[in-house]
Amino acid sequence: MNDTPTDARELALAVFAANGRLVSAGNMLVEHLGLTSAWWQVLAALRYAPTPLTVASIARAMGLTRQAVQRIVDLLAQRGLVMFQPNPEHLRAKLVMLTAAGSEAVSGAEHAVAPIDRAIVDRIGPDRIRDAIATLQAMVTIISERLDERGTPFSCRKGPTS
Repeated sequence: MNDTPTDARELALAVFAANGRLVSAGNMLVEHLGLTSAWWQVLAALRYAPTPLTVASIARAMGLTRQAVQRIVDLLAQRGLVMFQPNPEHLRAKLVMLTAAGSEAVSGAEHAVAPIDRAIVDRIGPDRIRDAIATLQAMVTIISERLDERGTPFSCRKGPTS
């Protein structure tokens, strides 16, 4: 008989292991570009977003705290990889925009990891990768629904013991 809770735990552990390897490999592969995996993650979130993002929206999309993303964005701005633009929908929450240097940094990072990306696609196959993406997206939705009645991914709410 299939033990579904154990399967869910094994999936979570596999995600943690994959994340750890992605972060360490990413740090190693983009170090020569003056980036870290965390910086690259923020830059990529900006590059592939269909609309400009605020720090809070980057944090929600990535499952990180707003404070952590703010620290990264401030460092990226100091290095000329992002800039801030006024947000017509919110006076204080500025939009974070990639600069030309930021776009070049993302391209450099993607070029650095392209051989690993190709090996993953070649061994796993595009159909299984798309299934994995759908599974992980469903997992994020379920976790978000359980933790936050607003459905905001990975928001942190203080409980009675906080």
